[in-house]
Amino acid sequence: MKIRSIKIKRAPVALVGAIAGLAGVVGFHSATRAPGLAGSPAPASGSGGGLGSKGTVSTPASGGGTNPSQGQAGGSQAGGSQAGGSQAAPQSAIGAKEQYGYGLLAVKVTVAGNRITQVSVPTIQVADSYSGSIAQQVIPMLRSQVLSLQSARINGVSGATYTSEAYAMSLQSALNKLHFK
Repeated sequence: MKIRSIKIKRAPVALVGAIAGLAGVVGFHSATRAPGLAGSPAPASGSGGGLGSKGTVSTPASGGGTNPSQGQAGGSQAGGSQAGGSQAAPQSAIGAKEQYGYGLLAVKVTVAGNRITQVSVPTIQVADSYSGSIAQQVIPMLRSQVLSLQSARINGVSGATYTSEAYAMSLQSALNKLHFK
């Protein structure tokens, strides 16, 4: 009898610990989605970057040069090529649609000369709202990695392995179309 009472007394402690841990993780992820995060795209107008009615994540379209992070991502070389015109004209391609454990995505990449200047995800479909929430957090991180490493050989995001792998595969497909190495 004493053994059973000890296990029952530990259950509320374990439950409280699990809830506190979950609250900590949610608080951490909320902090990483702050607007000042380097490399994070501005939310799409009107929707706030949320889920559409069919489980599609809204992401900003690339191009136009109105995204403030676009100028930062290209660095001084990209800014110089636009002003001076000494580099090759920007070219874009959309990679293959990649199926992953929680949906489907395709990556669009823009290169100018030997630099990746813009990366976006114009096509993404998710299985549920939780997967959409994860994708909204992970995609800006992956974009930042691509722009800093200038390659499809990214580290990915821990806890989002399938999304990271699909993103890298679609990105590599787009870079292959542009003959970018």
